[in-house]
This record gives sequence, structure tokens and C-alpha cells, in this order.
Amino acid sequence: MSHLLQSIDRLRQATRGTRWEGRLYLVGGVVRDDLLGRPLPPDVDIVTEEDALALAHWLHAQGVADHLPVTYPRFGTAMVHIGGVQFELVTARRESYTAESRKPVQVQPATLREDAFRRDFTVNTLMRNLHTGELLDLTGKGLDDLRAGLLRTPLDPMVTFEEDPLRAMRAVRFAAQLDFGIEPKTYEAICRTAHRLQIISMERIRDEFTKLLQAPHAVKGLRLLWETGLLEQFAPELAAMHGVEQNQYHLYDVWEHTLKVLEELPPDASLVLRLAALLHDVGKPPTRTVGEDGVHFYGHENVGAQMAEELLRRLRYSNDIIQPVVKLVRLHMRPGKYDYTWSDAAVRRLVRDAGELLPELLTLVRADIAASNLAYPRADIDALEQRIQALTARENVQQLDSPLRGDEIMQALGIPPGKQVGECKRFLLNEVIEGRLAPGDKEGAKRLLLERFRQL
Repeated sequence: MSHLLQSIDRLRQATRGTRWEGRLYLVGGVVRDDLLGRPLPPDVDIVTEEDALALAHWLHAQGVADHLPVTYPRFGTAMVHIGGVQFELVTARRESYTAESRKPVQVQPATLREDAFRRDFTVNTLMRNLHTGELLDLTGKGLDDLRAGLLRTPLDPMVTFEEDPLRAMRAVRFAAQLDFGIEPKTYEAICRTAHRLQIISMERIRDEFTKLLQAPHAVKGLRLLWETGLLEQFAPELAAMHGVEQNQYHLYDVWEHTLKVLEELPPDASLVLRLAALLHDVGKPPTRTVGEDGVHFYGHENVGAQMAEELLRRLRYSNDIIQPVVKLVRLHMRPGKYDYTWSDAAVRRLVRDAGELLPELLTLVRADIAASNLAYPRADIDALEQRIQALTARENVQQLDSPLRGDEIMQALGIPPGKQVGECKRFLLNEVIEGRLAPGDKEGAKRLLLERFRQL
């Protein structure tokens, strides 16, 4: 029995013989994914017509909950952890909204059926009695839609998405996670209400977008984001790639090429690598030029790195995500230019510039090449990787540094602290990388500095 199922069973056993026996229902992802035979989600939703807050406090008093519950009295909701698993306990409710916010302005106790109809999609309304195992399909469409692989709103989809525009993003995310289709009226309503996404916080959009990118069918989700107009609302830079034609080295426009690159990534690719693949050519639309020799995107990797940083900051990603993604976008053209004429110094520079992101960079470039027009010659990344392995086996490229410290440079040249000291250190490091100076050769470094200093 999995850890999550053990926690569910602990709740079941704890509430037997109490007022809650037979009155608690599993709902949402845990029921849906169990019926689909998918891995269960990390947390559990419970709905009841009883007082969910009272249940939460009782579980803590009985020592069943790991700690004090977090309660939201206005919504009749409480969060508890049982055996490390998060449970959201919800009093069955109905809601009303205003046009300015996705948060309900009025919440009232309701029946299970009313609660089912307030939820986002019919496949998420299915309930299973915690104690008897009875399955409830209170919308009458949940099971049929689950079997058909279809996402449909329980109520009028226009009302659903007008009230909570984030549900449009959730529809696309579920399509990417479950490989489901979207029911036609629901799809049409997403398109018609896409502009409403502007009232949603960037943090909420980021969370849904991240789940979509990490889903098994992320490319399907990205296509839906573009088709429905949702992408334009929060990432117009990505939407702008659609229809931007490329040169003879590519079979697809920038958008389709980008999706192909994502498809070429390994299934276990990290979020950083997925974002880098998505953004690696984001700088192409503003840098596109057409000359006598065809289409060019001069400097798109540098422009793209800046655009990627701006977009990721707007979406409130952390620096731990932003910085490596930006570096991968900036460097993604370098390995693709490799050929046998590269010097060891050129290989050293690539290794140093990529740092610990080198494996991700090579994976990204392999995917980029695989998604291009293979009728044209491409860099041999395997040969480059062999060069890197041979070089790093005999020297620690990342640890290469100037043989002289700043104080030693000042003493050797008789100069005060300042910019010139930093310039000298960079000069010596460059000589080490080029192989013209041994890493620990202090005397050789002094001679080089004195010769250079005389020439200045």
C-alpha cells in the first residue's frame, strides 16, 4: 500500500463510529486518477456536508493530524496533514463571483450535488465514499467523459470561465497531463474568455504553466494555449514565434521548430531544460532579417536571453530557475558551431562558460539539431563531447584561474588597487585557457604581465 493510501486508510479508520462515518467523500484528482489507473496525486481532497472545520480540529485533538489545521472559515475549508500527506477538507458549498476577481464573494453551505456542479470539470466531480466505497457521479456526465477522455464543465462553460478564468488554463493543463480532448462548447468558451486571464495573478498562471510544461503531453498543451489565445495573454513573446519562417536549415517556422525541440527532449528533462527549449529561439522574431543569401537571425541568442529573463521574471519564477535558463538560451548556438578545427582553448571556453549546465546544454543542442533540417550538415555533438571528456580527464577546466592573485599583480607591476588589476587577472586567465601559460606558473605570469605592461 502506498504512503498516500495508508494516510487515507488512517483517516477512514479514525472516523469509523463517529458522526463523520459515511459522510466523507474523496473527490477530484484522487478519484479521477484511481479510475484511470494513473499514479495518484500527492494530496487528497475530501468533501462533506458536515462541518469540515470541526472535522479538522477533531482530527488534531485525536492525534490523527500531524499538526494544527490551517483553516479558512469563510470558505468552510481546512488543510491538515496525516502521515505527511496533505488533505483539503471542504464543506460542500455553492459560490458566487464578481467580474473583478476569481475568488468567490459569497460562499454558502450546499448539498453534495450543488458542490459537484461548482467544480471545474465533470471528470473532477466524481466522488467516492470514504467508508463504503460508493462512487457518485452527481453531474451524470463525469464517468462518460472520463471514459471518452473529454474535459467538459458541469455548468455553462462561459459562466465557468468568466467567473474563474484560471480554469481555462487548468483545462489546457489537464489536456496535457491526461491526453484528453476538450469538449467543443468548452473549447469555444475558452477562446471567447481568454482575455479574462488578465485578472489572474502571474504566480497562479506560472504554477499552471509549469505543470503543463512538465506534463507528458506538454506540446499538446502548448498548441492549445496558442490556438485558444491564452498564450498571448501572458507570454506574447512566445505567441509571436508562430508563423515566423526560417532559412533552409529548418523545416518548420520558429514556433513549430520550438515544439519539435521540446518533443526531442528526454522524458525526465528538468523544468530548466524545458523552459530553455521553449525559449531558445524566442529572440528570432525581433532579429529576423532577409538578405540576398536568405533569412538570418543575427544575435538572436543574446536578444533571446534578455527576452527570456524578462518573461520569466514577469511570471515570477525564482532566480534558481531564471539564471540557468538564461545561460542556456545565450549559449545554445555555441556547440552547434563545433567542428574538428576547434582548438583546445575553444573547448575549454565552452566548458568554463557552461559550467555545471554543460550536460543540459549538450542535451538542448542535440534536440535543436534533431528538430532541424537534417538534409544539411550539422555539428557532431558526440565528437564534441568526446573532446570535452578527453580534455577534462587531464585537467580541471573549471578550476583554471590566474596564477597570480590581485596583491601579487600589484606588487609585480607597482600599481594601486583598481580596474587594471582585474584586467590583468583576466589577461592571465585567458593565457592559461589558451594554453600559453601553465596554471601555476607565477614567474611566467609575471614576465607576461611586464611585457604587456610595457606595451600599454
